[in-house]
Amino acid sequence: MEANRIGRRTVLRTAGALAAATAVTGCGTLMGNSESRGSGGGKNRLVVSNSGGTYNDALTKAIYEPFTKETGITVTTVNYQSAQIIAQVKQGRPQVDLMDNSLLIFQKMVGQECLEPIDHDRLKSAKGAGIAEHNLPEHAVGKNVWASLMAYRTDSLKRVPKSWADFWNTDAFSGSRSLQSAEVDLPELEFALLADGVPLDKLYPLDVDRAFRAMSRIRGDVKKFWNTGALPAVLLGRKEVVATSLWGGRADELIKQGQPVAYQWNGARRMTNGWGIPKGADNTDAAYKLIDFSLRPEVQAAFAKLFPHGPVVPAATKLLSEDVLATLPTSPQNLKTGFDADVAWWEKNRDAVTKRWQEWADA
Repeated sequence: MEANRIGRRTVLRTAGALAAATAVTGCGTLMGNSESRGSGGGKNRLVVSNSGGTYNDALTKAIYEPFTKETGITVTTVNYQSAQIIAQVKQGRPQVDLMDNSLLIFQKMVGQECLEPIDHDRLKSAKGAGIAEHNLPEHAVGKNVWASLMAYRTDSLKRVPKSWADFWNTDAFSGSRSLQSAEVDLPELEFALLADGVPLDKLYPLDVDRAFRAMSRIRGDVKKFWNTGALPAVLLGRKEVVATSLWGGRADELIKQGQPVAYQWNGARRMTNGWGIPKGADNTDAAYKLIDFSLRPEVQAAFAKLFPHGPVVPAATKLLSEDVLATLPTSPQNLKTGFDADVAWWEKNRDAVTKRWQEWADA
């Protein structure tokens, strides 16, 4: 989940803006210029783990470099998976000072007692900023939001699908569909329940039996359960499907090419990426400084201009143009029509649901 989620995200909006940023070279390898991987390199060096690729490039441009310029603290980035950091923590030798990952992953790490609790009082930028409560859990700090949503071909459908109920209605909106496989991310049970008439605010706890009954109704029209982030946009581009779920921003290149593709934000499932401090990390003071810096409205807006993740700080949206806001899950308009995944529910039930999904898919 974590390696695909960020690395898969989209082509950056400004093609040449990040040419000088350093690209990831492999799991557990350095993405910065430091000579050492481990944390504890002094108060003026911070080791941060993220998933690399264009996501790391955008973070470097919008957050790391301005932070270093202001504070003198050098940021070295690595792309460790959470399992590697969990192992390091259990061995008493965490190699990073700060993690950038999803709140779902952090929920898992809390269960294994591998994260430090966050002292939110140390984050001046978070105080009175209007950050949603679920993005300020005890052991993490949310910073940017992405979404799974619906995309469709405007030339293949006589009417615009406005909901997951329309997506499921293959009589009125005929054509092949694609949905996400549980192999790559969370099964899309919420979309099935929304299609079956469950209100946005009544989704959790998920009625798993009802969701699978709804999934079974559309199964015959699903051409492919996609298992890579790039595939749904490919299927749309080739006109192999008329509608699909996908990760927000994935079809942007098709739209830029003039292909008749559009998004539907109604019923989008939001997930939050944030910061977590591994238990036993050496340079927590610098970690808090970077977290606080990243929550400034102008910094949040700078990142959103480079990468289609929405700010968690509402004031940041006032610094963004309408065309950028239209692509973000936390814009005032899109925020009203989507929902936030319940990471506590998914952490508790994910293994069982994934096992059931695999049995259902293989039946």
